[in-house]
Amino acid sequence: MDLKGKKVLVFGSGISGEAAGRLLLEKGAEVVVYDGNDSLDEKKLLSEITWKKGQKVTVILGRLSEQQEDEMLDGLSLVVISPGVPTDLPIVAKMRERGIPVWGEIELAYVFGKGDVLAITGTNGKTTTTALLGEIMRNWKESVFVVGNIGNPYTDVALKTKETSVVVAEISSFQLETVHTFCPKVSAILNITPDHLNRHHTMEAYIAAKESIAVNQTDKDFCVLNYEDEVTRAFGEKVKADVLYFSSAHKLKRGVYLDGTKIICDIDRRIEICDVSELNILGTHNYENAMAATAMAYAYGVPVEIIQRSLKEFQGVEHRIEFVAEKNGVAYFNDSKGTNPDAAIRGIRAMNRPTVLIGGGYDKDSEYDEWIEAFGGKVKKLVLIGATRGKIAETARQHGFQDIVMADTFEEAFDRCVESAQPGDAVLLSPACASWGMFKNYEERGDKFKELVNRL
Repeated sequence: MDLKGKKVLVFGSGISGEAAGRLLLEKGAEVVVYDGNDSLDEKKLLSEITWKKGQKVTVILGRLSEQQEDEMLDGLSLVVISPGVPTDLPIVAKMRERGIPVWGEIELAYVFGKGDVLAITGTNGKTTTTALLGEIMRNWKESVFVVGNIGNPYTDVALKTKETSVVVAEISSFQLETVHTFCPKVSAILNITPDHLNRHHTMEAYIAAKESIAVNQTDKDFCVLNYEDEVTRAFGEKVKADVLYFSSAHKLKRGVYLDGTKIICDIDRRIEICDVSELNILGTHNYENAMAATAMAYAYGVPVEIIQRSLKEFQGVEHRIEFVAEKNGVAYFNDSKGTNPDAAIRGIRAMNRPTVLIGGGYDKDSEYDEWIEAFGGKVKKLVLIGATRGKIAETARQHGFQDIVMADTFEEAFDRCVESAQPGDAVLLSPACASWGMFKNYEERGDKFKELVNRL
């Protein structure tokens, strides 16, 4: 697509919007950036996008009247919408009615990028699997880019890729809502459990968004799916790509599975990859992540010995059941990436000692029954923060869990944990909620937790 001299709207600033703006300027487009937040610093935003002398960007901030919206949309050749912007807004409907293509950052990067894409989605495990697959590919190929929801915008590297490049991409449901031609050589859906229903409204819409990662794949491509997840197993019956399953509970005729403590890759021949005791990441969910990465790498043609070495060397991902320190006989774990109940259940299952748990945060319309049920005598005290604390407390009491403390600030919650924990206990930050409202993102929340631990 030739964008030289074309008027393109970037809807939503943020990291993705800024990166999209930079790519569009490189392709010669006339860039307009719109964000409904009128408190943003326009000069700072411009400096993040226009890093070459002479580049011009129009910035529009705040709510617009209908007339102002129409003026902004006049003459547009393309809209690039940031993942944080809901696609069911009236202004987005107006764009589509006018016949203006609405792309996401992933689609934009894919159109202008080169090489092969290995793409991963799922409710939980995306970041660990993406980071692990990225390590495998770096140990094999020279030109490898690890991008997407992992914190490195695809649009920032798309123009650096070449035909021999491999792009390993973590893709969220928000990003998948706006793909059109995006087609990975190997895709993976790790699992699907309720999340982001405040954005997608129904579970059916959320599932459809996740499944669109494979919508453009053909029988020459591969799709890696979780055999233990009912939704993904059923999806395997209708996907066009060559399906490979991974399983933590069943020996598969074709796929990657756990046989006792051994990870077995049996796709065209039976190969023992490693024993789980050789991994530095703990828990069945992480063994599933390792199996998914193995299946993707093997399908793409990576030599077995490189997969084996990479799995054994991989040290895990920051903010995901991350051991911080032991202080006064108490072990502190940062699982700030446990931003929904299913992810937080995995954090609890990884604990092997009595646990004081910090939970709560932004309300994504989640239900917390299964999370509370997973406490199973392991959680001794629940310290709650954020907008969801009342809802979670009520759910906990309904399930017979009474040892609950309410805190007004994150620091207060941490102090209550320190007071409650005894030598031999664990303190776990695994909130089952997003961080928004109290922090910019889960990384900031996790960093704060680690800072408080290290001050002890």
